[in-house]
Amino acid sequence: MFRKAMNFEEMTGGVNKRRVIQRAVFNELLKLVDPHVEEFKPKKGKPNVIMFVGLQGSGKTTTCTKMAYYYQRKGWKTCLICADTFRAGAFDQLKQNATKARIPFYGSYSEIDPVKIAYEGVEKFKKEGFEIVIVDTSGRHKQEASLFEEMLQVSNAVQPDNVVFVMDASIGQACEAQAKAFSQTVDVGSVIITKLDSHAKGGGALSAVAVTKSPVIFIGTGEHIDDFEIFKPKSFVQKLLGMGDIEGLVDMVKDIGIEDSVELANRLKHGQFTLRDMYEQFQNIMKMGPLSQIMSAIPGLSDIMNKGNEKESVMKLKRMMTIMDSMSDKELDHPKASDLFTKEPTRLARVAKGSGTSQADVRELITQYKKFSDMIKKMGPMIGKNGAMDPSRMNPAQMSKLTQQYSKMIDPKMFAQMGGAGGFQHLLQQMTKAESGMMGGKKK
Repeated sequence: MFRKAMNFEEMTGGVNKRRVIQRAVFNELLKLVDPHVEEFKPKKGKPNVIMFVGLQGSGKTTTCTKMAYYYQRKGWKTCLICADTFRAGAFDQLKQNATKARIPFYGSYSEIDPVKIAYEGVEKFKKEGFEIVIVDTSGRHKQEASLFEEMLQVSNAVQPDNVVFVMDASIGQACEAQAKAFSQTVDVGSVIITKLDSHAKGGGALSAVAVTKSPVIFIGTGEHIDDFEIFKPKSFVQKLLGMGDIEGLVDMVKDIGIEDSVELANRLKHGQFTLRDMYEQFQNIMKMGPLSQIMSAIPGLSDIMNKGNEKESVMKLKRMMTIMDSMSDKELDHPKASDLFTKEPTRLARVAKGSGTSQADVRELITQYKKFSDMIKKMGPMIGKNGAMDPSRMNPAQMSKLTQQYSKMIDPKMFAQMGGAGGFQHLLQQMTKAESGMMGGKKK
């Protein structure tokens, strides 16, 4: 299938064949993960019964709550029903999750018939005018014929408008057989992929979509109730191939409310950058979630951060912020803070003592700040209105200079992983394009 998408003989000289192959693979995978089936859209003002099915341990019960919470925040009247009488503690888990999210729920400690519980719960919530009625069923394995029969009976009893198959991203190739077993028993209409916060990339989603012929509608990206995102095929395949997701990264920045500061942008353009500015940028990074999630959105860096060095990086960032918490306003706002600490070394001792760190730690922070500050002084004229580097303002010499400065600031292995100078320049252009696209799409 890839041969049809590529014809090297017709390509002109100088064409990057590696990128051509990558683009062809990307396009074909995008076709696989998009079944071209219209996804289920709940209708406001009427009951929409959504039945969840999946393997034991796939995160199904938690995902039920996440979906209910997602729609609740958008103004829908949502509820949860526990029809899982097979797993000990299933009702307790759903009850705890629902209570925490303030979502009405239904279940029973005495009734052992899941079909009866599901039917009674659905009828109850329909009469009470609920719009999103979510039914959680027992987790099962494809070998358990009796549980699959039970799943079919529940489906026949509640007549769901949508059956959601919940798939664990980490089970890999086994997901194809599992998805097939579920889709042969009930009419699976949608897929949700869970545990995408781990190092599992979720390639099994391709198999799940191919087998069920159903679209992926959401992905679970963490343990928290709001770690739940609308599935975007393009972003998913980009991350799967290690191509990053620049548009997703820009979305992430916008979603958490990091506003463009005109004042900061103007100061950066004039080469001004204080320790307080650096502190605020560190705060923004912490708001954006796990560093591994941020790194996975940057082309070439998706595999570079394992759990160990992510923890180390977060600790280092927090330590630097703790050090700055012990600084005076004069130190934080001084335009040449590195010179201030050099001329008055007693400041190092005072800040180290106040923050419970060593003078070496404070010195390392000041060194890092000086690197940032020096780079901004040199690159000020190339900074756009939003405070970001604008490649359209740079001539080749300036672009080369920026790349050189950047390469000195980060680990050489990381820079190489990004594709070196060419990769960094391509990344910068992608980020500018993504951000300008979003700005252009804003409603006035």
